[in-house]
Amino acid sequence: QVQLVESAGGLAQAGGSLRRSCAASGRTSSSYPMGWFRQAPGKEREFVGVISWSGRSTYYADSVKGRFTISRDNAKNTVYLQMHSLNPEDTAVFFCSAGGRGTKKSEYDSWGQGTQVTVSS
Repeated sequence: QVQLVESAGGLAQAGGSLRRSCAASGRTSSSYPMGWFRQAPGKEREFVGVISWSGRSTYYADSVKGRFTISRDNAKNTVYLQMHSLNPEDTAVFFCSAGGRGTKKSEYDSWGQGTQVTVSS
């Protein structure tokens, strides 16, 4: 497995921006896709997006497409989630993940600790 450590939680106003980071260590960190998921109160953990091991390919959930961007710096073993045009519906605990390449959480075997993102109206 891979160890994943996420940056601290964040607070933003509606329309604002935040950036999450996720540092990986353990199994060769740069050789696999990385995903982001989120879980809002009372809801299932849902897919946000995934980036290929090279960083050249990304795929996003429709709910965040055009607002969120995933990137990675393999020299630093770090993946980023840049979030723009935030709205209160984006409030959730965000998790980075490794070990999978699709949209289902069951595909991933490594998870970060999760950090809270709160968007106020």
